[in-house]
Amino acid sequence: MRNVHLTLAMSDYDHIRDLTSGAIQAEGIELTYLNLSVEEIFWRFSKFREWDVSEMSMGQYVGLVSQGDSSLTAIPVFPSRIFRHSAFYVRRDGRVKTPQDLAGRRVGIPQWSQTAGIYARGALMHQYRIRLQDVLWYQTGVNEPGRLEPVELKLPAGVRITSVPDKSLNEMLLAGEIDAIITAHPPDAVKQRRPEVARLFPDFLSVEAAYWRETRIFPIMHTVVIRRDTMSAHPWIAMNLFKAFEEAKRGSVARALDIIAPRFPVPWVFEHAARARELFGDDFWPYGIEPNRPTLEAFLRFAHEQGVCHRPVAVDELFPPELKSVFKV
Repeated sequence: MRNVHLTLAMSDYDHIRDLTSGAIQAEGIELTYLNLSVEEIFWRFSKFREWDVSEMSMGQYVGLVSQGDSSLTAIPVFPSRIFRHSAFYVRRDGRVKTPQDLAGRRVGIPQWSQTAGIYARGALMHQYRIRLQDVLWYQTGVNEPGRLEPVELKLPAGVRITSVPDKSLNEMLLAGEIDAIITAHPPDAVKQRRPEVARLFPDFLSVEAAYWRETRIFPIMHTVVIRRDTMSAHPWIAMNLFKAFEEAKRGSVARALDIIAPRFPVPWVFEHAARARELFGDDFWPYGIEPNRPTLEAFLRFAHEQGVCHRPVAVDELFPPELKSVFKV
């Protein structure tokens, strides 16, 4: 039998590299890999569906599912995961010193449906007890003006977002026109080490570790989706891709834990990985549905509360039935 040819677009993560390089092969599948930035992948695939398998933001995917769009399905592979207490930026001399200070303040966002923002606002609501209606929201690009919301929203009653077409959030924060920014992509002022801007949580690593211990939420930013027409023609590709991604990730984790010779140009990389294993367990970057159910359920709740999901969505709606269980020997 000839292999099925699939095109795959993902950013260049070490934990997929064994698959995309051909060192590992998904059974029965021949891959053409497109190594693109996530911004280009999201934009092109959302508009044109140019390839078979794609990295996609969780916020966009669950929003589509909630609106009845069945053109895609996902496999529970999560290439990007980042805690988002680190995504809050404030003026160092400003009025926002604690999360509670954000009530009544002007807060900038690049887009309401950005996955990072959904998790960050979920923490504001459930960890710090701040109502979204009590924040003055401003939306534009982080470092360039003119960014637009890519999906249709169903905002909660009382939530208002002011679009700013001619300024960036970076400009507005430096000018004191907003009090904070919530963003996955840091403002230029941070990259330039401008003293005026700081993180709301300076010791965000400790804050995020405590959040994990309390909630068991390890935020998932991106998943891997398959075009429904491709999946319908070859239903077996979902499980075979999942197994190959899992094998590639195990190799990457082993490289990170290698104490003999560092595989990544990061000082103490082995110690960082070992501490992650101590906190999260042996599989500290889990794929699959059940190991991630607390995170997925929390995210779907946040997305619905914030109007990104137009209706409540169940975890099992996100993935094909072939991925809801795995064989055991």
